[in-house]
Order: sequence, then structure tokens, then C-alpha cells
Amino acid sequence: MTRRSAAPLLALSLVCAACGPALMKLPAGPGAPAADAEEAILAATAACRPVSTVSLEMSVSGSIAGGRVRGRLLAGVTRLGAARLEAVAPAGQPVFILTNGLGFVQPDATLLLSRDNRVLERGRFGAVLEAVTGIPLNAQNLFAVLTGCAPTGIDEGSALGDDWRLLTDGLYAVYVHREKDGSWRLLATVGLMGTGWRAEYGDFQEGLPRRIRLTSARPGAFDLTIALSQVEVNPPLPDEVFRIQIPVSANPITLDELKTSGPLGANGR
Repeated sequence: MTRRSAAPLLALSLVCAACGPALMKLPAGPGAPAADAEEAILAATAACRPVSTVSLEMSVSGSIAGGRVRGRLLAGVTRLGAARLEAVAPAGQPVFILTNGLGFVQPDATLLLSRDNRVLERGRFGAVLEAVTGIPLNAQNLFAVLTGCAPTGIDEGSALGDDWRLLTDGLYAVYVHREKDGSWRLLATVGLMGTGWRAEYGDFQEGLPRRIRLTSARPGAFDLTIALSQVEVNPPLPDEVFRIQIPVSANPITLDELKTSGPLGANGR
């Protein structure tokens, strides 16, 4: 029997990738001690800190592993790390559904490749998401990126000139900027461990971003623009949201198989 590729690649076609627009120019250097760093980060995250759950729609475009991608995903995520991502197809079943359950709700990551009728259970969310999309974010990082919030516990930093504050804990670097009206805004977060990633935020509404540029520290791995819509803050997300009904006929798939057939495996890691 001929097996179709298990890699959904956010739903879509791959063609030769073009160079994306230039990244935001962030200030460099160690800077000087900043007594107001904690004040700046608290002010910059005032809108996102009360958020415990969020549901939204993502329009994703850009490149993964040298190929162009475009797709639409529905998401529900929580600050504690429960997550559900559903890659919507133009017609028919979703391309994939990926959840991260907590407690007794299908604990850990579950991936259902609806069209291939294959399933991965009890995986690590970050590893599964990376195998499917190339993006190395765990569920709590995904929540922070989608809400434009800083990872917890970062409150000391340095001044990079008058209008920038850099806060870091060795795992993440967070760049906060003083806007023209004097308010502070978190404009970028950089993940420093592993393959590394960078998120830039724009088009703010009520203090939360509606546009995210997500790029890899390794050239060519991924460069995505994510437009958020239908954003609902603190909706009730019951346990059923993070539970997938797995067909009894579904065949198992391993993480190694996903890595082989996914975007990085198909196009060169």
C-alpha cells in the first residue's frame, strides 16, 4: 500500500522561498544597569498578564525549510500549558489536530493526522509541534508568543539607550520599548536555548498583538508572519477542548516518522 506523507506543513503547497522583509532592528550591547527594568516590563505586560486563556484564528504565511507556506489554524491555549491547534483545510477534515492535555485529559501531546488516519499519543508538545511545523515552541511558550507576553520571572535588565530595556534570564531575552506617548511596549522576545527563535509583535489592539513575526535563529529554518483574528480573551476552555476523539482505525505514527516526513526532514535539516 502506498503511504501518503504524514507531513501537513500547515496545509499547503511548497514552492521556492523568497527572502522575507528585514527584521526589526533591535539595539545591541550589554547596556547599563536599569533600575526601572521591572517597572518597564510590568507596564509593557499589563494587558497580557491577566490573560489565562485565549482562543483565536491564525493566518500563517512565510517559509519553512526553504519552502513557501500558507495556512489557517484555529487555536485555544492556556497559560498553564493546555493547548489545541487545528489546521483548517479549504474543504473537508482538518489537516491535523494537535493538543496538549493536562492532568487526566489525554496527558501530554496528541496529534491526529485526520486525512492519513494516523495518531501520535503521549508525546512532548514542543517536539511534536517542531516535527509537524518546524517551530520549536512548547505549549507555554506558544501562549506567551500568541499573547505577546514575557516568560515568567524576568524582571531584571539593562538600559540600551533611553528608550529600550533588555531583560534576560539566560533562557529568553525580552526587548521593551518606550513609545512616543511614554508607555512601555514589549516588541520582541528571543528564545536563546536549542535552535533558537525570535518573535516580534505589532498591530496592537487593547494591548495585545494582532501580528507576529516568528523567525528561527538558524537561517532558513522558518520565517513566518502570523495574523491573529477572532481573538477572545479568557474564554471558558473546558477539558473537552483538549481531548481528541481518536478513530479506532487510526494507525500509530512515531515522532521519528514525523521528523522524517515533516518540513525539515523533507527539505533538509
